[in-house]
Amino acid sequence: MKGQWDEMVKNSRNGTFLHERGYMDYHSDRFTDCSLVALRDGKMCGLLPANIDGDTLWSHRGLTYGGWIVPLKHFDTTVMVEVMDAAIAWMQGNGLKKFVYKAVPHIYHRYPCEEDLYALFRHGSSLIETNISTTIDLTCPLPLDRGNKSGSNAARKAGIKTGQSDDWEGYWELLSSLLGERYSTRPVHTLEEIKLLVGRFPENIKLYTATLDGELLAGVVMYYSQPVAHCQYIGASPRGKDSKALTLLFDNLIKKSAEDGYRYFDFGISNEDHGRYLNEGLVRQKCRLGGRGIAYQVFDIKW
Repeated sequence: MKGQWDEMVKNSRNGTFLHERGYMDYHSDRFTDCSLVALRDGKMCGLLPANIDGDTLWSHRGLTYGGWIVPLKHFDTTVMVEVMDAAIAWMQGNGLKKFVYKAVPHIYHRYPCEEDLYALFRHGSSLIETNISTTIDLTCPLPLDRGNKSGSNAARKAGIKTGQSDDWEGYWELLSSLLGERYSTRPVHTLEEIKLLVGRFPENIKLYTATLDGELLAGVVMYYSQPVAHCQYIGASPRGKDSKALTLLFDNLIKKSAEDGYRYFDFGISNEDHGRYLNEGLVRQKCRLGGRGIAYQVFDIKW
């Protein structure tokens, strides 16, 4: 059903390229897929990217978000309630005890699409996790604060250049070094995985870097899904930080995203420990670039 699945994602109100099988299946060795398809009169009317682990069905744990993906037409709240009822009846009939649901944040909706939140309420769901992302509304963006504006201008005058890059190896080496030193971790995607995904989605996943005299100073991996331009991996070398290379890169990316017709520029979440820990310094940095809070929420239903 891959072709039908992907076609519905592309024509849905709230699906992104992350929900296409080519993205979901790149890490199929880590998760036992248990995605659901809702059929009405034999035709697809809803998709739920999901995996199963023990007695729990999860909104796919390999994705940042991904509740029910639904069509633009012929799907209202009454249909969503029927779909959720049928899905939970299927789970109960197959021995599952819990359903963990990651709603698609509203900034990714191409048209209003929160019927699922009502259906969750009807089943007595509990909010178990909230992460806060920082997002710019590109239709009426707040300006960079004085310090960032000055830093961007200084980096530009120093001759720092920004633009799209194919140097995935160089940036992954820099990013891995930074994450290892600061958090004793590595990027979620290996270099081989990110290059595989770029090959499958070249228009959606792009690397932008800031350089000076050929030296890589900073970079951002952008995930593009209308209406959102989303930052996936952000990094800067010590020299890049001192020279405000990342500030210039963000300044140019924000402007470019607006020119390319995106509605939102999303810096990503600033949380750890399932939302309980807030990196206050990081969220302040993003807010000084013009962003404000958007919630990424997770619910569960038990029976």
